[in-house]
Amino acid sequence: MTSKLLRLLALLAIYLLIAYLWPPPTGIRTTDWRLFAVFVSTVIGLILQPIPGGALVLIGVTASAVVGGLSIKSALEGYSDSTVWLVMAAFFLSRSLLNTGLARRIALLFVRAFGHTSLGVTYALALSDVTLATIIPSNGARSGGVTLPIARSIAELYGSKPGETAGKLGTYLMLAVYQSICISAAMFLTGQASNPLAAQMAAQQGFPVSWTGWFVAGVVPGALSLLVIPRVVMAMAPPEVKHTPEARGFAADELTKMGPMSNAEWILTVIFIAVCGLWATSGWHKMDITLTALLGCAALLLTGVLLWEDVKTETAAWDLFIWYGGLLRLGRALNEGGVTTAFAQSIGSLFGDSGWVMLFVVALLIYFYAHYFLASITAHLLAMYPPFLALLILKGAPLGLVVFAFACFTNFSAGLTNYGTTPSPMFFAQGYSSMALWFRVGFVCSVVNIAIWSTLGFGWWKLIGIW
Repeated sequence: MTSKLLRLLALLAIYLLIAYLWPPPTGIRTTDWRLFAVFVSTVIGLILQPIPGGALVLIGVTASAVVGGLSIKSALEGYSDSTVWLVMAAFFLSRSLLNTGLARRIALLFVRAFGHTSLGVTYALALSDVTLATIIPSNGARSGGVTLPIARSIAELYGSKPGETAGKLGTYLMLAVYQSICISAAMFLTGQASNPLAAQMAAQQGFPVSWTGWFVAGVVPGALSLLVIPRVVMAMAPPEVKHTPEARGFAADELTKMGPMSNAEWILTVIFIAVCGLWATSGWHKMDITLTALLGCAALLLTGVLLWEDVKTETAAWDLFIWYGGLLRLGRALNEGGVTTAFAQSIGSLFGDSGWVMLFVVALLIYFYAHYFLASITAHLLAMYPPFLALLILKGAPLGLVVFAFACFTNFSAGLTNYGTTPSPMFFAQGYSSMALWFRVGFVCSVVNIAIWSTLGFGWWKLIGIW
């Protein structure tokens, strides 16, 4: 209780310091500056976690109507934003994938097809995560509910358990699969819950990002990273067991136990393909992707594949609804009040006449490795994405390059630590890796990912006209 109270008092002190002791930049209204103080306190609160994040954001939204110059109607506008409902709908679709067992079936099919070696098992689980990332925005649900249990089961097939036998297979699988899911999160708009938030911020700067646009941008560098990273981890933590025919047998046995696909799975498969297809072709038919997702949910509700009880009890989605919609509105209000631009100008003045290229490189590296101090991709994105975006635009950097570089790098920066995103403590807690090895692998993989995405990735983006 004392620790909780101290953290709450710290947030109050941060608010008072910014709002009343730190003078606002020239041209910024007092109410907008107080709103900025509310926003900063809220984001730092997401890191310190004195109370649950959703509760903290709701308090921040309420405070914005008290001291930040917003009416209560305006403060609540984030909850009607289509981006928020896109993520909500994707969560409900993912609940059907988990409940029916289709998500697990997909992962087992990949393992049965490619799992004859330890490297093949990693590729199979990575490909299953890529497939599910097309529609499941929760990397925790994908990996914690599907990928991790299968990886653990395969490790134990070979007698690899935490402790003396960890190095037989489990250490490699935990490290390699975790690094892979950080990459798949960067490849899709729906790869991680905060990606649509980055897209929304980009749209406010005049660069709209579609599901198809993100997929096309991420597929080439992402595919190379997924190919290379498991091999890098194998060089650093080589498993004793290289050939894993039993893994394919395990997958085949599990599929046999599951039996043939149920009617619910067939219906879900059709809806899954239809939703993803409509997302991918939205540039042609112009149907909003949020409407497409909600239509998919409606079809699942009408057919009984998704029950209303499932919707009501999807606590992760409703928690996300509160903090996501609230932060979206606060961030937009700051942009409208000119605070983000003023902050970028003040940072930009520190670099004098430096060109955008040098500033881009320095800012991207600072942004990436700042994740050592953060335990949330969302908090990272909210704290640093808007000011760096505004600063580099001010310096003349290509907008598309900045938007995708910072958005994608946020995701695989989570591979640095054992607390970088929701699935990381899940994998680390299995007990197959020491913290030193986890951090060492995370750093080396970060260098490899940065090299791939800043060469092939930036080149690919240039070729397809992103910048």
